[in-house]
Amino acid sequence: MGSSRRILGTLGLLSCLVFSPYVPAVQASPAPQTPAPREMPRIPFTQRYHAVQHGGLVRASNSGISCRREESPRAEPCAEVKRGAAGVNGDFEMFYSEVDKDPDTYNSTRAELKVPQGAKVSYARLYWGGNLRVGEQKPPEGNGRVLVAEPGGAYKEVLADTVMGHRTDAGSDAYQASADVTPLVRKGGAGMWTVAQLNIAMGHSEAGAWGGWTLVAAYEHPREPVRRISLWDGFESLAAPPGAGDGLVAVDGLDAPAGASGRVGVVAYDGDRGTLEDSLTVTVDSGRRVSLGDPENPFNDVMNSTITEFGKQTFARQPDYMNNLGYDADVFDLSPALSGGARSLSFRFTGESQGYFLGVLFVQTDARR
Repeated sequence: MGSSRRILGTLGLLSCLVFSPYVPAVQASPAPQTPAPREMPRIPFTQRYHAVQHGGLVRASNSGISCRREESPRAEPCAEVKRGAAGVNGDFEMFYSEVDKDPDTYNSTRAELKVPQGAKVSYARLYWGGNLRVGEQKPPEGNGRVLVAEPGGAYKEVLADTVMGHRTDAGSDAYQASADVTPLVRKGGAGMWTVAQLNIAMGHSEAGAWGGWTLVAAYEHPREPVRRISLWDGFESLAAPPGAGDGLVAVDGLDAPAGASGRVGVVAYDGDRGTLEDSLTVTVDSGRRVSLGDPENPFNDVMNSTITEFGKQTFARQPDYMNNLGYDADVFDLSPALSGGARSLSFRFTGESQGYFLGVLFVQTDARR
């Protein structure tokens, strides 16, 4: 987003949402044809899925739009920004990414879902979202629909099956939608997944265009350690100064042993590379606090338009831009926070001065046998 855009309405300190791992997993109902799911400007984070099993979590992600040409004299060349140079979406004219060569789609991107061989998918959910107001205004009626193709397969329509986030302000018209795609991912398995027809606007504005998708899958595998896996989602706006728009999500009852390994994944919209003050910290058992980050996600700029795992690109994407200009889908190493074991973890997000939208959080930790 542009550096001078209006600050998003602040979230205020969220209620401390504590989720017990002993509550049965929340399974989404089949996608209704009519009526369409409601849209709300704010959706507090709630637990979507939970399991303790031999296995883990994997995800595939990509952004649906990128820069086409510079619209600001201070902007780095678009080609350099795609390769990872500093740049924000409000400095460019933005245009759809299209990889499928299908004349009936106007945007499509691919990403690899690395389900281990021999694993069974126990749950899978697809998230997508973006900005509807840029150089054009897209109608919100299309927010709850995308096309999805499994590896080597044809497109299938996927409809949102739950309440969707949708927030408008002076600079943007933002939303997130999601759907249970467990049967589709069980059948399609590992490989390159394609998502098309994301309802996002192209063009140029001070706020900038942005949008993307993330597929999160929980799996069981008898040869992997016993792990506690959890998935939360919501739709919250965060903005600076620190404390004014913090978000807090807590999970207890972990009983992670000392030396346990773990990871946490985050999906966020409209974070700017180089706009500082946003951070992600985790507090262990209401005591020791650890800042999360890596070489590609500095501690004071974690929402910087990257799609990484432990600071690296560990799965294939088409296209595979380093700077995704307003879309973050990162996985961070939780192991340093678990060195002494943990009964509970509390994740705190702080907003950058320009604000961003928080959409998904998923956590995987080793569990005692």
